Amino acid sequence: MRTIDLSTVTWRKSSYSNSDGGQCIEVSDDFSTLVPVRDSKDPHGPALLFDAATWSSFVTAVRGGTLPGA
Repeated sequence: MRTIDLSTVTWRKSSYSNSDGGQCIEVSDDFSTLVPVRDSKDPHGPALLFDAATWSSFVTAVRGGTLPGA
């Protein structure tokens, strides 16, 4: 298993996160092929890593309201 050091990446809050500090995620654009995602309320907690193409498809589906079961 490969280890990815996320201690120095730049995080940004998702534009879809709500403004009252509730449902917030942060993502990093520091990698070309991976997109780290974490809970902004737990910045030292775990992060999920997504393939960049998969993340792009997910974001497109969210923006378009086309997620199955949504």
